[in-house]
Amino acid sequence: NPYILATLLFGLGLGTTITFASSHWLLAWMGLEINTLAIIPLMAQHHHPRAVEATTKYFLTQATAAAMLLFASTTNAWLTGQWDIQQMSHPFPLTLITLALALKIGLAPMHTWLPEVLQGLDLTTGLVLSTWQKLAPFALLLQIQNVNLTILVTLGLASTLVGGWGGLNQTQLRKVLAYSSIAHLGWMILILQYSPSLTLLALLTYFVMTFSTFLVFKLNKSTSINALAISWTKAPILTSLTPLVLLSLGGLPPLTGFMPKWLILQELAKQDLAPLATLAALSALLSLYFYLRISYAMTLTMSPNNLTGVTPWRFSSPQLTLPLAIATTATISLL
Repeated sequence: NPYILATLLFGLGLGTTITFASSHWLLAWMGLEINTLAIIPLMAQHHHPRAVEATTKYFLTQATAAAMLLFASTTNAWLTGQWDIQQMSHPFPLTLITLALALKIGLAPMHTWLPEVLQGLDLTTGLVLSTWQKLAPFALLLQIQNVNLTILVTLGLASTLVGGWGGLNQTQLRKVLAYSSIAHLGWMILILQYSPSLTLLALLTYFVMTFSTFLVFKLNKSTSINALAISWTKAPILTSLTPLVLLSLGGLPPLTGFMPKWLILQELAKQDLAPLATLAALSALLSLYFYLRISYAMTLTMSPNNLTGVTPWRFSSPQLTLPLAIATTATISLL
């Protein structure tokens, strides 16, 4: 029903906006709750057992994270008499809130729900979950001052490594994208306290690249790596461009995805964190391996010459092709 859909999308926008605009922890928590409640019907809309299971898992993790956030902000108000987001000073609620937000966006080691949930959704809702749902918790993470650097760096490094290792033996595209998401979030968290503007840049480029990737898979109607082998018959031009999109996601020069990684490594080196930068750069190689695997499956395998796989790709829907064209161009050439 378009009215219900419009209401839910409005709820999504409203929740995020409330969190953006809040300076009080209760208001921020309320925004996050509205956000979660708005996406749950979108996730369960197909009434497939897998989708319902994913929705339940998502609801439980988000509720847990929100409860932790509320508990931590109440503790902070009790210890310091402050409800203001930017006036956090006590280390205990600070740590708790950082962990709660990490659970909300799916940073390692609180990441295990993300691949499971994303695997149960269709690609459009998965795209919303991978992009829009990350905005509100990120706004809060950016606002928290004097948080413990060790925690952030540990979370960030763990995420880049887990995102790399986890995606290696996956055959399902949505799970690969989930691990890719974890790895990208790790990069953003690494640099969060040193240069917030770089975190935002990384977030923005990640959004563009993920948008492009999800739309490609949606156009192909592919959900596993095997299904990509016949994409040449479905959309030849797109198939020849997709490896560039995937390599951009992996962060290869001269594509867009290289820019945030390059600047983040530079900033980490400036902060005398060369070992950390080296580890992060090496963990990017892990991600690159599984992106290459998908590219290989799409372009370098011979597609079977059956006429059933041939679809009239020239007449695909304009509401999908225009955003896809914009996102793909941006993903490949923004550097």
